[in-house]
Amino acid sequence: MYKIRAEHETDIPKIKEVNVLAFGQENEARLIEGIRNSDAFIPELSLVAVTEDGDVIGHILFSRISIKTAGGSEPTLALAPMAVKPDWQNKGIGSALVQEGLQRCVEAGFDAVIVLGHSKFYPRFGFVRASTKGIHPPFEVPDEAFMVYEAMPGILDGIEGTVQYPEAFSAV
Repeated sequence: MYKIRAEHETDIPKIKEVNVLAFGQENEARLIEGIRNSDAFIPELSLVAVTEDGDVIGHILFSRISIKTAGGSEPTLALAPMAVKPDWQNKGIGSALVQEGLQRCVEAGFDAVIVLGHSKFYPRFGFVRASTKGIHPPFEVPDEAFMVYEAMPGILDGIEGTVQYPEAFSAV
Protein backbone atom coordinates (compact mmCIF):
# COMPACT_ATOMS: atom_id res chain seq x y z
CA MET A 1 0.00 0.00 0.00
CA TYR A 2 1.16 3.53 -0.70
CA LYS A 3 -0.08 7.11 -0.60
CA ILE A 4 0.64 10.10 -2.81
CA ARG A 5 1.59 13.41 -1.24
CA ALA A 6 3.66 16.51 -1.93
CA GLU A 7 7.38 16.01 -1.37
CA HIS A 8 8.99 16.88 1.96
CA GLU A 9 12.54 18.17 2.22
CA THR A 10 13.59 14.83 3.72
CA ASP A 11 12.37 13.09 0.53
CA ILE A 12 14.94 14.82 -1.73
CA PRO A 13 17.67 12.12 -1.53
CA LYS A 14 15.03 9.41 -1.96
CA ILE A 15 13.58 11.19 -5.04
CA LYS A 16 17.06 11.26 -6.56
CA GLU A 17 17.45 7.53 -5.88
CA VAL A 18 14.07 6.72 -7.49
CA ASN A 19 15.00 8.62 -10.65
CA VAL A 20 18.51 7.17 -10.92
CA LEU A 21 17.17 3.64 -10.48
CA ALA A 22 14.27 4.14 -12.89
CA PHE A 23 16.28 5.80 -15.65
CA GLY A 24 19.66 4.16 -15.07
CA GLN A 25 21.42 7.53 -15.17
CA GLU A 26 21.54 10.84 -13.29
CA ASN A 27 20.17 13.22 -15.96
CA GLU A 28 16.62 13.25 -14.59
CA ALA A 29 17.88 13.69 -11.02
CA ARG A 30 19.96 16.66 -12.21
CA LEU A 31 16.91 18.06 -13.99
CA ILE A 32 14.86 17.87 -10.78
CA GLU A 33 17.62 19.58 -8.81
CA GLY A 34 17.87 22.34 -11.42
CA ILE A 35 14.11 22.90 -11.42
CA ARG A 36 13.95 22.78 -7.62
CA ASN A 37 16.53 25.61 -7.54
CA SER A 38 14.63 27.78 -10.03
CA ASP A 39 11.47 29.87 -10.14
CA ALA A 40 9.90 27.13 -12.29
CA PHE A 41 9.54 24.93 -9.19
CA ILE A 42 6.12 24.56 -7.58
CA PRO A 43 6.60 22.63 -4.30
CA GLU A 44 3.02 21.39 -4.11
CA LEU A 45 3.34 19.87 -7.61
CA SER A 46 6.34 17.69 -6.80
CA LEU A 47 4.59 14.52 -5.69
CA VAL A 48 5.85 11.28 -4.23
CA ALA A 49 4.33 7.83 -3.84
CA VAL A 50 5.31 6.61 -0.37
CA THR A 51 4.85 3.20 1.24
CA GLU A 52 3.47 2.80 4.75
CA ASP A 53 7.03 2.46 6.06
CA GLY A 54 8.10 5.74 4.45
CA ASP A 55 9.93 4.40 1.39
CA VAL A 56 9.62 6.73 -1.62
CA ILE A 57 8.76 4.45 -4.53
CA GLY A 58 7.67 6.99 -7.14
CA HIS A 59 7.94 10.66 -8.04
CA ILE A 60 6.35 13.08 -10.51
CA LEU A 61 7.22 16.73 -11.09
CA PHE A 62 5.21 19.48 -12.74
CA SER A 63 7.00 22.80 -13.27
CA ARG A 64 6.39 26.16 -14.92
CA ILE A 65 7.11 26.57 -18.62
CA SER A 66 5.60 28.78 -21.30
CA ILE A 67 4.42 28.68 -24.87
CA LYS A 68 5.91 31.46 -26.98
CA THR A 69 3.17 32.71 -29.29
CA ALA A 70 3.00 35.44 -31.92
CA GLY A 71 1.30 37.63 -29.31
CA GLY A 72 3.59 36.94 -26.35
CA SER A 73 3.89 34.10 -23.90
CA GLU A 74 1.33 31.75 -22.35
CA PRO A 75 2.23 30.17 -19.01
CA THR A 76 1.67 26.44 -18.63
CA LEU A 77 3.27 23.38 -17.01
CA ALA A 78 5.66 20.61 -17.98
CA LEU A 79 5.37 17.10 -16.62
CA ALA A 80 8.97 15.94 -16.26
CA PRO A 81 10.17 13.62 -15.03
CA MET A 82 7.99 10.82 -13.72
CA ALA A 83 9.69 7.77 -12.26
CA VAL A 84 8.87 4.63 -10.30
CA LYS A 85 11.41 2.35 -8.63
CA PRO A 86 11.99 -0.71 -10.85
CA ASP A 87 10.63 -3.20 -8.28
CA TRP A 88 7.40 -1.21 -8.13
CA GLN A 89 6.86 -0.66 -11.87
CA ASN A 90 3.82 -2.04 -13.69
CA LYS A 91 1.72 -1.89 -10.52
CA GLY A 92 -0.26 1.27 -11.36
CA ILE A 93 1.90 3.68 -9.37
CA GLY A 94 2.94 5.76 -12.39
CA SER A 95 -0.68 6.00 -13.52
CA ALA A 96 -1.78 7.03 -10.02
CA LEU A 97 0.94 9.71 -9.93
CA VAL A 98 -0.16 11.11 -13.30
CA GLN A 99 -3.86 11.13 -12.35
CA GLU A 100 -3.27 12.71 -8.94
CA GLY A 101 -0.77 15.16 -10.42
CA LEU A 102 -3.12 16.35 -13.17
CA GLN A 103 -5.90 16.80 -10.62
CA ARG A 104 -3.62 18.89 -8.41
CA CYS A 105 -2.47 20.95 -11.41
CA VAL A 106 -6.08 21.84 -12.21
CA GLU A 107 -6.83 22.59 -8.54
CA ALA A 108 -3.79 24.93 -8.55
CA GLY A 109 -5.30 26.83 -11.48
CA PHE A 110 -3.32 25.44 -14.41
CA ASP A 111 -5.19 24.67 -17.62
CA ALA A 112 -2.66 22.63 -19.56
CA VAL A 113 0.35 20.34 -19.19
CA ILE A 114 3.04 19.49 -21.76
CA VAL A 115 4.91 16.18 -21.71
CA LEU A 116 7.62 14.56 -23.76
CA GLY A 117 6.90 10.91 -23.09
CA HIS A 118 5.69 7.51 -24.17
CA SER A 119 2.99 7.82 -26.82
CA LYS A 120 1.31 4.63 -25.60
CA PHE A 121 1.19 5.68 -21.92
CA TYR A 122 0.11 9.32 -21.68
CA PRO A 123 -2.92 9.36 -24.05
CA ARG A 124 -4.90 7.27 -21.55
CA PHE A 125 -4.93 10.37 -19.29
CA GLY A 126 -6.16 12.71 -22.01
CA PHE A 127 -2.85 13.77 -23.56
CA VAL A 128 -2.90 14.36 -27.33
CA ARG A 129 -0.19 15.23 -29.83
CA ALA A 130 0.70 18.85 -29.18
CA SER A 131 1.07 19.45 -32.90
CA THR A 132 -2.70 18.97 -33.28
CA LYS A 133 -3.10 22.09 -31.12
CA GLY A 134 -0.42 24.09 -32.95
CA ILE A 135 2.07 23.67 -30.11
CA HIS A 136 5.62 22.66 -31.00
CA PRO A 137 8.76 21.58 -29.15
CA PRO A 138 11.86 23.80 -29.20
CA PHE A 139 13.96 20.84 -30.39
CA GLU A 140 13.65 17.82 -32.65
CA VAL A 141 11.51 15.03 -31.12
CA PRO A 142 9.09 12.46 -32.55
CA ASP A 143 5.71 14.13 -33.07
CA GLU A 144 3.82 11.36 -31.26
CA ALA A 145 5.99 11.78 -28.12
CA PHE A 146 5.36 15.52 -27.62
CA MET A 147 1.90 15.80 -26.06
CA VAL A 148 -0.41 18.19 -24.28
CA TYR A 149 -3.20 17.75 -21.75
CA GLU A 150 -6.05 20.24 -21.61
CA ALA A 151 -7.97 20.50 -18.34
CA MET A 152 -11.01 21.46 -20.42
CA PRO A 153 -11.16 20.49 -24.10
CA GLY A 154 -10.44 23.50 -26.29
CA ILE A 155 -8.75 25.55 -23.54
CA LEU A 156 -5.73 25.95 -25.83
CA ASP A 157 -7.70 26.91 -28.93
CA GLY A 158 -6.02 29.91 -30.50
CA ILE A 159 -2.79 29.43 -28.55
CA GLU A 160 -0.18 28.34 -31.06
CA GLY A 161 3.56 28.49 -30.62
CA THR A 162 6.73 26.89 -29.37
CA VAL A 163 7.28 25.63 -25.84
CA GLN A 164 10.00 27.39 -23.89
CA TYR A 165 11.63 25.37 -21.14
CA PRO A 166 13.59 26.91 -18.25
CA GLU A 167 17.40 26.72 -18.23
CA ALA A 168 17.29 23.62 -16.01
CA PHE A 169 16.07 21.57 -18.98
CA SER A 170 19.07 22.63 -21.10
CA ALA A 171 21.51 21.46 -18.45
CA VAL A 172 20.67 17.78 -18.98
